[in-house]
Amino acid sequence: MEENFDPFVAEWYAFVKNPNFNLVEKCLKFAQILEYPDLDIEKYIEKISKIGMSLKESVSDVKNPTYLISMLNEHLFENLGYSGDDEDYYNPKNNFLNEVLDKKTGLPITISILYVEVAKFVGLDLKIVGFPSHILVKHNEEIILDPFYDGRLLDIDDLQEILDTNYGGEIEFKPEFLDEIESEQILVRLTRNLKNSYVQSFVYDKALRCVNMVLAIEPESPEDIRDKGILEERLLNYDNALKYLNKYLEINPNAEDVDFILELIRSIKTKN
Repeated sequence: MEENFDPFVAEWYAFVKNPNFNLVEKCLKFAQILEYPDLDIEKYIEKISKIGMSLKESVSDVKNPTYLISMLNEHLFENLGYSGDDEDYYNPKNNFLNEVLDKKTGLPITISILYVEVAKFVGLDLKIVGFPSHILVKHNEEIILDPFYDGRLLDIDDLQEILDTNYGGEIEFKPEFLDEIESEQILVRLTRNLKNSYVQSFVYDKALRCVNMVLAIEPESPEDIRDKGILEERLLNYDNALKYLNKYLEINPNAEDVDFILELIRSIKTKN
């Protein structure tokens, strides 16, 4: 499946795979590639540093993690006014760390990235958790936190409630839902989130670039192969749409949306 070379996707892939850059730098590069070509990455790294240093100056020498988490929450959410964006959740800007830093609202994933980075300044080693539909943060295995809702502490009932809200009661909590995810997985999830935001805003060309960015990292991902086909159809690129929709059916013949995909293929063939 050869594609036209996209220098933006190539640059993104090289940056994601480069171990010399940390997650924050990669998130800011993500914003620079997709929406903000003149973005000053160092300026925003310095902004996070100032937030972290001001937190460090406000805490005592006590190293108790519960105390430090409490102070982190107070500093970031009460004093500085950061919060999850419930009102405009699908705004594409919520996926860009520079925008989150400027407007002080974001998605669970972007607020969590900021939260974990600021926590490092007081010696808190927090991990990002790939919980289905809602990124969370943990300290060791005992403390599960939701930075989207001001760092609130979650128990098993809270976790099941998140699943019920987002999956209509069809998914039961499993301990592996609280596994840490690595930087590359976080960036893939961020890119998929942005794709969804662009689709909600009918910006299909940018949504397609996001899919291509994911496929550069996970070339056999059925979900993204399917979405590439659907987006190519919406952009009237019918030959490419058929190629990817058929590829999706090859690798995922028992998918729940097979009937929809078959009907879309039939519709394309009548136009092509």
